[in-house]
Amino acid sequence: MKYKLVHKTKYEYAQAVNNYHSLLCLMPRTLPNQSCRNFHIQITPQPSQIVERTDFYGNKTHYFSLHAPHKELTVLTTALVERNVEDMGALFMPSEISCAAARQRQLSDRSLKIALLEYILPSPMVKWGQDISAFASDCFQEDMPLYECVRNLCRKIYTEFDFVPDFTTVHTPIEDVLAAKKGVCQDFSHLAIACIRSFGFAARYVSGYLETLPPPGRPKLQGSDASHAWISVFIPDYGWCDFDPTNNVVPGERHIVTAWGRDYSDVPPLKGIIFSYGKHTLTVEVDVIPV
Repeated sequence: MKYKLVHKTKYEYAQAVNNYHSLLCLMPRTLPNQSCRNFHIQITPQPSQIVERTDFYGNKTHYFSLHAPHKELTVLTTALVERNVEDMGALFMPSEISCAAARQRQLSDRSLKIALLEYILPSPMVKWGQDISAFASDCFQEDMPLYECVRNLCRKIYTEFDFVPDFTTVHTPIEDVLAAKKGVCQDFSHLAIACIRSFGFAARYVSGYLETLPPPGRPKLQGSDASHAWISVFIPDYGWCDFDPTNNVVPGERHIVTAWGRDYSDVPPLKGIIFSYGKHTLTVEVDVIPV
């Protein structure tokens, strides 16, 4: 599948902003099963320069700053992305390595343990206690394949939780999500990662996009798509395998990968520092258009 990706972010400020520094993480990654071409950033007001960087996790980021007063800021990114289904067969091949064997592999292979450690330990937005471990305890059995256990966990989250936009914020603790059984893709991904790490396995947060399909017989509305999040779990002999707990699917051609890290705090689409005061409003429009 080939897609035209459009992501528009607009800030409107009550008072003029005099200085603004921002880091964007919006460029889709180039992977064996995904290519990104013609990535373009248009920022209004226009900064003097946009500096491309590669972060610790290999994600492409772009830094810019504005030093003139402004009451609106628009960041528009476009790209052409191709997903190659023929190269994604490994994602759908269930692994038979058990939880016990996977854990033993990590313990006996020192270099592997070091490489995975940051995805096993707590991170800024993924911490867990007894309640989270107890929630996932029926999904993880030592003699069961790790792949199957993760699929069971994603199925449990999909079945027991309701997708409710605006119920949570970026900073809502995972324990509150678990108690309310409500949230969005970011919450469900953080919960799944916390559960998996609580049993000693490596899991990372994946940010990107998902092409949404309109109801039968109805046209797709412009700007109706959205950023999406899912997880990736390291399974020995297979490597990193993706899972989408929000939709209870193995990510496929409709999932476009932008970045990955320990949790959302490593890969927000935009993060910055504003030198001003007063409130502001934020609107985001996303289009994932099949070409």
